[in-house]
Amino acid sequence: MDADRPRTKNLSTPDETLTLALGSAATVRIGELVVGRLTLEPGWRWSTHVRPIAGTASCAFHHVGISVSGLMKGRMDDGTEFTVTPGDVFDVPPGHDNWVVGDEPMVAIIWGGWRGWGKPPVGERILTTMLMTDIAGSTEHLSAVGDGAWDQLLDRHRALVREVLEHYRGTEIDTAGDGFLTMFDGAARAVQAALDMRAAARGIGLHVRAGIHTGEVELVPGGIRGLAVHETARIMALGAPDDILVSSTTRELTAGSGLAYDDRGSHVLRGIAEPRRIFGLVTAPDEADAATR
Repeated sequence: MDADRPRTKNLSTPDETLTLALGSAATVRIGELVVGRLTLEPGWRWSTHVRPIAGTASCAFHHVGISVSGLMKGRMDDGTEFTVTPGDVFDVPPGHDNWVVGDEPMVAIIWGGWRGWGKPPVGERILTTMLMTDIAGSTEHLSAVGDGAWDQLLDRHRALVREVLEHYRGTEIDTAGDGFLTMFDGAARAVQAALDMRAAARGIGLHVRAGIHTGEVELVPGGIRGLAVHETARIMALGAPDDILVSSTTRELTAGSGLAYDDRGSHVLRGIAEPRRIFGLVTAPDEADAATR
């Protein structure tokens, strides 16, 4: 089908339907776009009705959508609670439980974190290096420049990040707000990409922080999941503006690449059983060369 021609599909005649315990799901696909309508009956709860299928302690999907009717409540792994009411546009990170409240079915249209939800995992496990970034001080920057200017700046930032990904053969996994989750088939390439992303952000007046970790993840429709993904996020969260932090695993895999790090100590990461030693990038080969010129 010609990608330049308008295309429409209707959720009343979906490409796929899924019957759930106390619920149902309808899915339509247009090219790479996948949109679902989720209907959940009173009494439905993820930990009761989906966890046995998913096989994870909490929901590992990152959901983005809009609530049409009914009331939903939820709780993140860290104890943070949230409520979704009709008309709410929601962005719920992975690591949560949620349930229907009251006597009315909850109906939502979801376009993020939908592929593979409610189905048994079918992915394969691979070893990869993940790079996660976000913009430091984004709320303050938004307040300073206003909504319109911030939207333009954010679009420019995303375009620059994607240029770096293409250069280093990285894969974009997820984008939420001002952050990226990406993965690479080489640890050194991931660190070099983080350096270029940081430089590109500085060039437009922004400052990012980055976390990098190498570990095993499960490839699932629409993304990746596993403990290593959460560990990457926890590492990034330790960073200050312009920090590039890496796990000890990633540091070891970049030995001989000319990258230098300082030891940021051992940290207990939420949801990770054992403390992890974290390192901060100090210099890269091109930076060291530039300093001597």
